[in-house]
Amino acid sequence: MAKNAPRSDLTPIQADKERHRRAALAARAALPETVRIEAGLALVDHIDALGFAPGAIVSGFWPIRDEIDPRPLMDALRARGHRLALPAIVEGDLVFRELTRETQLVKAGFGTLEPPAEAEELVPSCMLVPLAAFDRRGGRIGYGRGYYDRAIARIAVESGREPVTVGIAFAAQEVEEVPEEPHDRRLARILTETGFVVAETREQSHTSGNPAAGRE
Repeated sequence: MAKNAPRSDLTPIQADKERHRRAALAARAALPETVRIEAGLALVDHIDALGFAPGAIVSGFWPIRDEIDPRPLMDALRARGHRLALPAIVEGDLVFRELTRETQLVKAGFGTLEPPAEAEELVPSCMLVPLAAFDRRGGRIGYGRGYYDRAIARIAVESGREPVTVGIAFAAQEVEEVPEEPHDRRLARILTETGFVVAETREQSHTSGNPAAGRE
């Protein structure tokens, strides 16, 4: 088997996802460090267009490897009065624990950090979601374990309302079309360093402007 070929035990859709995942992650890894740093800071420029309800609980994530860094955006959201949470894996599923300035983070799987077990568990109404690849319909390819798909579905059932999901990525991670399986959940929007992809329709495009008009 070629080094970059998908595993032979994958279904055709899974193999297609894996090809897109590898291509998008390679594009992400090729970005110079200065570009990655500037991109993380640029996310804050679009905070007004997020449209999160005042005081909403927002889950972020602690970046791993060469992911775009959402922490400047998270700090800006905190300054506007939002409560923040970070994901933690408990018995194979994601829970969300409160993140404050005083939180002493602990090492977790995949090289990330998370709040300790005694931190208060929160139910986010808005979620900043990491990803490997995305398309303009809101399709998302994660890292293959389904944590976020399950968490979003669970929150929707438990709270009676779908959380507002915003994928956070570099523009370089966009692919033409994400192959979808029945359990996959599309994101409402994707935010990159260049602006928003608003995913309500296929016609929404990637540009800056007014998201209410479908173009940011």
